[in-house]
Parts: sequence; structure tokens; C-alpha cells
Amino acid sequence: MTRTQASPVRSWTASTSVLSLRNVDVHRGEAHVLRDVSFEMPPNAVTALLGRNGAGKTTTLLAVVGLLAATGRMSMAGTDLKPLKVDERVRQGIGYVPEDREVFADLTVAENLRLAMRGPESQARLQQVHKLFPILHERAQQRAGTLSGGQQQMIAIARALLNDNKILLIDEPSKGLAPAVVTEVVQAIEQVKATTTILLVEQNLAVAARLADHALVLDQGRLVYSGPMEDFARDTEATSRWLGVDIRPKAVGGRGNE
Repeated sequence: MTRTQASPVRSWTASTSVLSLRNVDVHRGEAHVLRDVSFEMPPNAVTALLGRNGAGKTTTLLAVVGLLAATGRMSMAGTDLKPLKVDERVRQGIGYVPEDREVFADLTVAENLRLAMRGPESQARLQQVHKLFPILHERAQQRAGTLSGGQQQMIAIARALLNDNKILLIDEPSKGLAPAVVTEVVQAIEQVKATTTILLVEQNLAVAARLADHALVLDQGRLVYSGPMEDFARDTEATSRWLGVDIRPKAVGGRGNE
């Protein structure tokens, strides 16, 4: 079932959604990068933001975080985001894991995590992070630059989790990683998604299909699909048209569509 008309998912409302965008536009110089984008994100779920290169996926994340100016309406758990600066949005509960991970290679794992710790509850959250990612506890005194790409991605995700986030924005977590390492990262995100609402930008359809409950697809800055991830991943016409993928995604780490 292909849906080529952009429309918000209707099974939840702006008052119950974690993140709500209404008629959002973003310009970067003379380029009109996002065009009238509207969607709702439900709580306690993973929503994949998909599309070809240049479709506007990362731009959407940057607009939500406040790193790019946007018009239209954006709210999180009922709070208007538009007047808030980046640090104020972070305090409202937005966690951001950028595409390049931004791990401090010369610092130890423990030092990387300490840089993200704020407030009296951060120590308790650090213990939770160590339970999620025991390898980070085991290698706490190891320089972050000596870890695998997947383990560095765990550091980036863990840093975001050290704050009291209502939503976690993750940009291209599998990019540039070997297949075995991708599986490691996917397993890490699966642990996180049990307790955190996630907006995931991902080029790898197999990864998105394994992790996400819902799919949003952008094409040339417009939202062209909004619906169940499973339905989109199985729709070869839709994946070919909007992603350039002609076959159903292969399983990642032994799971996925058969």
C-alpha cells in the first residue's frame, strides 16, 4: 500500500504526541529545504525518517534541535519549541546524536561520558547507561579513539541518555560501519528504545525496518509517506520510488522481513 500524499498519522493527536510539527519550512540560503512538513510522533516508539540523500532528513533533526531556523509550529509534549534556544530545548528533553558521533578520541570513555553529566541525577543515569552498554563500563579507562565504530556510536548514544530526555534524535547510526558493527549498534539501539522515544534518520532500510514502528518519508523536502514501517518496507513500489531500493530489506543480525 503506497501513500504518496503527505498526512500526519492519525492514531494519536498533538496533545498526546511527544513531538509535533505543523507546516514547517526551512530555508538554507536560497534553497527551500523543507516544505510544509507536518507529522506527529507517538510516545514509546521508534519513528524512522527516510528518504534519498538531500531529501531533508538531517535538516529536520537540526530544526527540531534548534540549530536551523524554521517557520511553522513545533512542539514537544505540549511545549512550544519555537521560542526556545538550543540549550533550552535540550533542557526540555531533546537528546541529539549527530551523524559523525563527535566522540573525543583522545579522552577516555569515562571522560567522554562525564562531559555530558549534568544535575544530581546524572550519576544514577550513568549506572543505567552502564547496564545498557556494559562494554563502556569495561573499557572506561580506554581512549575512545581506540574503540570500534560501533562502540564509539554507543558512547554518542550514552551521552545523550545521561540527560532526562523525552525524545532521542539519532542521525545515521549505521553510516560507514561494517555489517558486523552495524548489528552491534542496532542491538544497542534496541535496548534504548524500550524506554526512550526515538526519531531515527537511517539510509539502511534493513536497519530502519528492524528498529522502527513508524515511517516518515521525505522527498525533495516534502513529506510523501506516513505510516507503519512494516508496510512501507514491504512495499517495493514505494521503496523503489522514494528510496531507490528495488528489493525488500535483508535482515540485520538475523531478524527482519522474511
